[in-house]
Amino acid sequence: MPPVSIGSRMPGGTTARVMVGALLVLWFALPMVPVALWAVAGEWRAPAVLPQSYSWRGWSQAASSGLMPALLASTLLGGAVAVIATPLGFMAASSLRRLPPRSQRIVEAVLLSPLAIPPFALVMGMNVVLLRAYIPAAAGVLLLLVVTALPYTVFMFRSALAGYDDRFEEAARTLGASRAQTVRHVRIPLLAKASARAAFLAFLVGWGDYLVTLIVGGGQLRTLPLILASAASGSGNQQLTAILSLAVVLPPLVLLVLLLSGRPGRTR
Repeated sequence: MPPVSIGSRMPGGTTARVMVGALLVLWFALPMVPVALWAVAGEWRAPAVLPQSYSWRGWSQAASSGLMPALLASTLLGGAVAVIATPLGFMAASSLRRLPPRSQRIVEAVLLSPLAIPPFALVMGMNVVLLRAYIPAAAGVLLLLVVTALPYTVFMFRSALAGYDDRFEEAARTLGASRAQTVRHVRIPLLAKASARAAFLAFLVGWGDYLVTLIVGGGQLRTLPLILASAASGSGNQQLTAILSLAVVLPPLVLLVLLLSGRPGRTR
């Protein structure tokens, strides 16, 4: 039986898919239009639809408020979470694959538990443990964010490994490839897309975190969400708040576009 895609079942075919795609883009893009206008607005009073004047003053204020160091801190934090949580997720998913079904359900419940616990309760409880263990604030933040990211990376690899055929590796070993060569030339290419998606989700956990960085970091880490919250609650400067909001939103969107525009392959 030939495979049936969602598009082939959708009434209207290609036209309907294009319209649905355009509506989805508008759904996500429209809320950002006022933010983008506020980022360049010098004066914007109701009921005007557009700003009465434009100004770049907020951009210099954003630079002086620590935008670039915060951007670097968020990038490093998100990157570190992705680098650690992605291989851990793969190893956990590979181990789950070899367990009996009953044991799989138990381990999956344990791995999902960080998502089931209210974040505030989890962070407050773990903060006490980390303080008593004399773990540095930065290491504590990274540890908690890796634990938070693990459910996403594990189940991304679980989905990929569900259709992974071990016979490709067995064929490579039969032809004389070493274990390292099999991993390099067979496993990594076949799981490249799943690895990129898992790393992206883990990066988002670190990039957008506010609660863990605030409570466990204790003010030692100044990431973009922290300076955005500070500007939104204390400065009253809407242009500065809009600029910082764009700085938080745009980099993940660029990464998402790069991820989705990757060349389709045989990986899952």
